[in-house]
Amino acid sequence: MAGNIIEVENLEHSFDGFRAVKGISFSVREGEVFSFLGPNGAGKSTTINVLITLLPLQHGTVRIAGHDVAKEPARVRESIGVVFQNEVLDRDLTVWETMEFHGRLYGIPRDERRAKIEEMLGIVELSAKRNERTKNLSGGMKRRLEIARGLMTQPEVLFLDEPTIGLDPQTRLRMWDYIEQVNRGGTTIFLTTHYMDEADTLSDRISIIDHGEIVTTGTPDDLKNALGEDVIYLETGDNRAAEKALGDLPSIRNIMASPRGLVVTITEDASRCLPEVMDRVQREGIAIRSVNLKKPSMDDVFVHYTGRELRDTGEAGRGGG
Repeated sequence: MAGNIIEVENLEHSFDGFRAVKGISFSVREGEVFSFLGPNGAGKSTTINVLITLLPLQHGTVRIAGHDVAKEPARVRESIGVVFQNEVLDRDLTVWETMEFHGRLYGIPRDERRAKIEEMLGIVELSAKRNERTKNLSGGMKRRLEIARGLMTQPEVLFLDEPTIGLDPQTRLRMWDYIEQVNRGGTTIFLTTHYMDEADTLSDRISIIDHGEIVTTGTPDDLKNALGEDVIYLETGDNRAAEKALGDLPSIRNIMASPRGLVVTITEDASRCLPEVMDRVQREGIAIRSVNLKKPSMDDVFVHYTGRELRDTGEAGRGGG
């Protein structure tokens, strides 16, 4: 069984007295895709920037590939690759020149460097664009080039900070294919995202982070299954009264108010308890406007643990995501 390639204990980080990260602890297993899921301002990017040595370690301990971030930052940097949330490319360099410069920067011998460039450009399907200046590439091509560059040094861990932000749906799906291909090649992936489907599809394990704290961690299936058999979305003429009316039903695990009405998680097959739920509400004289029944999703998991929907958070926390 693979050991931990990242170990974080009691990590804290503040900006001008604001605690962006509040004593979090977690580990990442060698060879897995591990994701931080959370809104902007949750502490995702701050945590990554400490792990990749861009921000100083203020409190706690962090080890990556056996190296202490505070004591051995150079060894940590030798062990990792990074694709940042914002584009970091020289617009006037060609695709090949971008890769060549990066390889030289890391002292990769000429023949090995050029073979590696060919291999990486082939993986991300940019071989035909080798002589194109990066300023002329599409957004998806730029992200693929950044992933190829991040893999040039054969890192043990590849950090991807919101890798598909701003991309169209089709390009996002292609990016997922590249990420999975990289992971199958043996590289551990640390992903931050605020896309539910991205975390659900790609991750072996997910930590939901909110307001600088990890609120839960697990596999996508475990997180969804923990909510119960089914979820009922119920919109009524008086959601507060409906919530009170349903509060003592034994089949209900949790009721959460959301902008779309009530989110009711239940502990058994909804086909058996849904009639009872509707009857209880109607007996109180409360009109039912809509009912939607489905299996738990990552959206439901996020609502359950944070009390709100990710797309409705909207805060841009100080110190970055």
